[in-house]
Amino acid sequence: MALTTEQLQAARTIDRAPAVLRRGIGQKNLEAYLFLAPWFVGLIALTAGPLCASLYLSFTSYDMLQAPDWVGLQNYIKLFISDARYLHALRVTLIYVFVGVPLNLAFALAVALLLKQKVRALGLFRGIYYLPSLLGGSVAIAVIWRQLFNRGGVINEGLALLGINAPNWIGTPQYAVYTLVLLHVWQFGSAMIIFLAGLQQVPPELYEAAEVDGARFWQKFWNVTLPMITPVLFFNLVLGIIHSFQAFTSAYIVSGGLGGPADSTMFYTLYLYQQGFKNFHMGYAAAMGWILLLIIAVFTAINFLVSSRWVYYGDDR
Repeated sequence: MALTTEQLQAARTIDRAPAVLRRGIGQKNLEAYLFLAPWFVGLIALTAGPLCASLYLSFTSYDMLQAPDWVGLQNYIKLFISDARYLHALRVTLIYVFVGVPLNLAFALAVALLLKQKVRALGLFRGIYYLPSLLGGSVAIAVIWRQLFNRGGVINEGLALLGINAPNWIGTPQYAVYTLVLLHVWQFGSAMIIFLAGLQQVPPELYEAAEVDGARFWQKFWNVTLPMITPVLFFNLVLGIIHSFQAFTSAYIVSGGLGGPADSTMFYTLYLYQQGFKNFHMGYAAAMGWILLLIIAVFTAINFLVSSRWVYYGDDR
């Protein structure tokens, strides 16, 4: 049966429709890529490019004055075989992480529980408690912290009034790193805010049911509050470990950039800085940077692997 002119035209229009749609989608994609272009340029120029360059430099001997000299795995072997200061810096950093992170999270959760109570001027208290996190990573606060814990600082003067002859906390190797841990604990504001948001999401019906069963405060906390905020706790734990491994400013300022006394505050990042920007061993520092990346990745992977055993999500069956 012969088709009319109108039917033929309609058939051609239908045939052209997919091509028109494809052109429209392609134009929209082009517009999206144009808007994303600055981000892609930044990713390549500021992140991916330097990342690949540092990976290459980690296999070289490079002092920024001469061309890199390929040495293979020599930098990595030296780190674990013949560099005792590197292993010491790694040990100091692990102490900082394993002591500081749990204390920081415990203190943040305790303050969040207090701020969850109905008190007057609650917003003011939240702002005051969050303030240390805004200031804690600054150079000025690290300088003040060093003055507080010096032999003649405010801390020792206060203890002297109680008849306690306190040591020079900053100048004594067995105490110096723990002053930095205390500074880390003091910066609990960010974790506190996240904990507070998680506490607000706990259904009040669970507390009511626990009270009906005669549960006390600690029983409600252990059996209701803690399981319900485990996703928030997991989030803070992962971020806390990552940030603690990258800690630098406090150790640099308190020790004057030397990591003393007796390398007791020689954090991993501080030793990396000394190797790269003081000794100009850029290839060696690049290898340290990549090992630090792997260490953080391993700890993060372990956290995710074991999270299924203790992190509870509302849709779990």
